[in-house]
Amino acid sequence: MKKDKGAPKEQSLEQRYKDLRKQYYEFDETETLKSSNDFVQAGLVWGSVDGNATPAILLIALEPGHWEYSEDSRLELLAYELLSSVESDWPVFAHLQDDVNSRCYSLFGVDGTDGTHSVDEIPPLELIRDFERLEKDNTFRWSMRVYTRLMYKLDAFHEQVYQTVKDRVSDKNDIIEEVAKILFLETFRVHHDEDLTFKFKGQKLRFREVFDFQYVKQNGAKAVEQIQAAFEAFKSHPDYVVTDDEGNENSIFDKNTHLRLQRPENYETLLEAVQDLGPVTDNQGRIMKDIGTLADVSADLLGRVFDVFLRANFESKGGLGVYLTPNPVKQAMLQMAFHDIQQDSMAMENLTAGNFRFCDPACGTYGFGSVALSHLKNVIDDLAGMTDAKKEKLKNDLRDNGFVGADSAPRMVMLARVNMALQDARKARIFYTDNSLTTTALKPNTFDLICTNPPFGTPKFKADNKGRSSKKHYEERMAPILESFRSDLKDVGTGKKAKWHLYPTVSGLAVGSSPNKKGEWTPVKGTSIDPAVLFIDRCLQLLKPGGRLFIVLPDGVLCNSGDRYVREYIMGRKDEKSGEFVGGKAIVKAVISLPADTFKLSGTGAKTSILYVQKRRAGKEDPEQFLPEPQTDVFMAVADTLGYVVKNNVEDYSSGVPNDLDLIVGAYKRGE
Repeated sequence: MKKDKGAPKEQSLEQRYKDLRKQYYEFDETETLKSSNDFVQAGLVWGSVDGNATPAILLIALEPGHWEYSEDSRLELLAYELLSSVESDWPVFAHLQDDVNSRCYSLFGVDGTDGTHSVDEIPPLELIRDFERLEKDNTFRWSMRVYTRLMYKLDAFHEQVYQTVKDRVSDKNDIIEEVAKILFLETFRVHHDEDLTFKFKGQKLRFREVFDFQYVKQNGAKAVEQIQAAFEAFKSHPDYVVTDDEGNENSIFDKNTHLRLQRPENYETLLEAVQDLGPVTDNQGRIMKDIGTLADVSADLLGRVFDVFLRANFESKGGLGVYLTPNPVKQAMLQMAFHDIQQDSMAMENLTAGNFRFCDPACGTYGFGSVALSHLKNVIDDLAGMTDAKKEKLKNDLRDNGFVGADSAPRMVMLARVNMALQDARKARIFYTDNSLTTTALKPNTFDLICTNPPFGTPKFKADNKGRSSKKHYEERMAPILESFRSDLKDVGTGKKAKWHLYPTVSGLAVGSSPNKKGEWTPVKGTSIDPAVLFIDRCLQLLKPGGRLFIVLPDGVLCNSGDRYVREYIMGRKDEKSGEFVGGKAIVKAVISLPADTFKLSGTGAKTSILYVQKRRAGKEDPEQFLPEPQTDVFMAVADTLGYVVKNNVEDYSSGVPNDLDLIVGAYKRGE
């Protein structure tokens, strides 16, 4: 069949790479990279500013049909393969392009973020020199190699238990939980005394001898029984018990939690994956340590392994998908948050004094907290006038005392605690609570930053007897919660009938009621209020004056006429004479609309947005009263796509759709 003479000529891979290279003509140095994949052509480019070489940029051209490598974790694997033989400093940015798609990235979290993520643009030659060199960690390349292997091996283990060597688990999420228990035990092998022992049938056994993949291989079922006994001995170890703000102690596992895996083959596979890491080498290939452990791996990379493993293997509907916020959303929220914190002298003074506190009151697996920890460490690394020793002490203090989370799902709390323990934050104060809206373990005016994706949506009940019964039960359960959300209301009535008016305070709550046309606040029914509204109020209460809140909300709260009082409660009513907003609790900084399929994996197509507000500051003479700070212009943006589409219950990054949050965050940082 002859080709149509009018059809455009298909571009070769070589020509596509040359066109990509031309975009970086100012970067006059280049190095060609080899790939084992024939659909890839890649190279490094860099330049010189004032006689000093800039960090390199990784350029990758792809043949059509391979855009799945635009997904962050897939790109990291490809980048590692391309860079494994590079002797010079690794690149800090990458540009990926195929026949129709083009996207830029920050590689490996070098810009102060958590892992590889797409960005709106790569800095020009004169600015890129200001970025930190990736090679500040002398064993980073070894850590990347371990990270790559762990991602593959944990996924393979999950499939092994689910498909072939089936064990005493009910579903995919049970397997994730068992992996978390083994990772918990591995921290004892690498962080505790070599002579650590536990009791087994009247004997004292050395933990390191038993909890070893070679020991399991030799001893089979006996080794499994001993490891299960070790878990029973250590699951409430005091090093992993944290105390919440109310003084209650919380261990990662309760007394009824046990190791369920029974088959030796599964223990051997999983232990070998996390223990057989080979010698630790520096970035020049020299052996630093004969046998490496997870303790030698970069903490940021370990946290990223856990997050990628969770997102790749959870059961979606009714499973972990309910609790997992897509990575582009987490990245955008935390980038904006820490950009503003670094521009705020009072916030930075508080942070450098060791008083910074982060919270997610509906934390799930604590994905927001994990990303926030990475950002915080990079902020501290960038501090001027502080010695390395003081920086390290500050990071340790904030890691141990500055991270708080709560959730009503015990499994989520366990996964969150293990997630942070992998990043050496075993004392992160993450705990189970019946209800984050009412628990006294979260104290008002104690947090600098809250990032959260709370439950939202009013419940629907059928009109039959069962539906009416369920509705009554729900309203009875909500009644005391709503009652507690009325502390900012005062009775100003002079007769027998009460007249409740709003008097906002720094520590108070009010949206258990709503105002009528006369401005009198009357109780709302539990079935008529979205829990997201209660979470806005609760989070504002928990923040310190001047603290910041990033919260994912259903669009109705921000748009519906019936929820206007909520918006006025947050930012106040506009005074027609002065034009200022009066009486609100916070300054609205930004609203970013998210695509309808953002949370499709959790079984909802509800339109949502990110709301970013800053709690107003308080007066010195009366710390319960807000200062009349002006409402500034609100940054508003719409993200139509997040870099993926949801297909067959997975996030498909190969479709070529852009991540609009890259452009939005870039514009916000530039003050556009």
